[in-house]
Amino acid sequence: MCSPREGSKPGTRNTLSSLDYSINTALSYGPARLVKPARVVFLLQDLKFGGTQRQTLELTRRLDPARFRPEIWLMAAGDDLVPPAQASGLPLTWLSRQEQVGPRSLLNLWRRLRRGGLDLLVLLTVVPNIWGRIMGRLARVSIILGNCRGGGSPGRQGERWLWPLADHIICNSAALKRVLTGRCGVPEARLSVILNGVDSDYFRPSPDAGRASPAVALSVARMVPDKDPANLIKAFARVAAAFPQAQLWLVGEGPLLPAIRQMAQESLPRDSFRFIAPQVDLRPLFRQAGLLVLSSRTEALPNVVLEAMAAGLPVAATAVGDVPEMVRPARTGWLAPPGDPAALAAAMGRLLENPADRQAFGLAARRRVRQEFSLDAMVRRHEEVFQDLLLHAHHGDSS
Repeated sequence: MCSPREGSKPGTRNTLSSLDYSINTALSYGPARLVKPARVVFLLQDLKFGGTQRQTLELTRRLDPARFRPEIWLMAAGDDLVPPAQASGLPLTWLSRQEQVGPRSLLNLWRRLRRGGLDLLVLLTVVPNIWGRIMGRLARVSIILGNCRGGGSPGRQGERWLWPLADHIICNSAALKRVLTGRCGVPEARLSVILNGVDSDYFRPSPDAGRASPAVALSVARMVPDKDPANLIKAFARVAAAFPQAQLWLVGEGPLLPAIRQMAQESLPRDSFRFIAPQVDLRPLFRQAGLLVLSSRTEALPNVVLEAMAAGLPVAATAVGDVPEMVRPARTGWLAPPGDPAALAAAMGRLLENPADRQAFGLAARRRVRQEFSLDAMVRRHEEVFQDLLLHAHHGDSS
């Protein structure tokens, strides 16, 4: 802080200090901090169970209310996570209550964007990232912030063609950033990597969890091709032959569920598996499991892996996306190539056959999450990106 000029009158030091503080505050936080909180609209397809939806709720409920006024717009029905959103006091607006995004939702999105009053439009999940950019540009929305959060998202969102319609894009893994810059041509200056965060106070091991006996391999994933549940069933068939006491619990819904259920019934021992409906609170399942298993073909940085690690579970997973950045072999779990059921079975078997390793890996997993994937860091990085975009827009700069 500057000192008062030589020869200034007594008593002016406080005045100059206050002025200096105000200037520094303006430079640090931008005009939105000084005038009023910025209106930030998060556009989601729905509030069904999903990692992006959960992460969005964690972010919006923790944004600094002195600088940001968040609200969530939804393009279709899907209310699984509505109760926690409403409990946090988050304003929710449905553009349509239909099961799929259709003409009504798009028309209502256009009308609301045309009304103006938005300081920042944040697009999440595939459909909002497509239509939000197109309509947002036509409606002259001040700032459009895209998101790319899944292993298959760059292709599904048409990033090769649509990235110029976003002022900036956030991705949640270094692997996705490489795809966006290398294959889609997105300039590095238009990208920020913000790792997912997890509430390690909420997801924590049970006080009496010794991890010496549970032989439950828990899978929490939608029944869709990207998650490759068929690979998981094939892998667990090998595990069940070697470990008759082992069980596979599958939590998730999706278009492949009927086929995967039939596959399990035909290829796994009768009492070795359970299908469980998705639920808001996964902690009871984490506390009954011995390990988390992920069989995906493609990923970015999956939330469920972080949540399970925070809850003290070791992980057996496919080495896709940034999963190897979370799961360290021989320290917090084991990895296998995607589409290789024998290798995934071996990864699960290593954890099931050694309870001491399972417990040690789980403790190390929790330590790693607390050190490197904190929720506070995730929120702070978003606030920095938001504030930087708002400051540049205020000064008429282009990204």
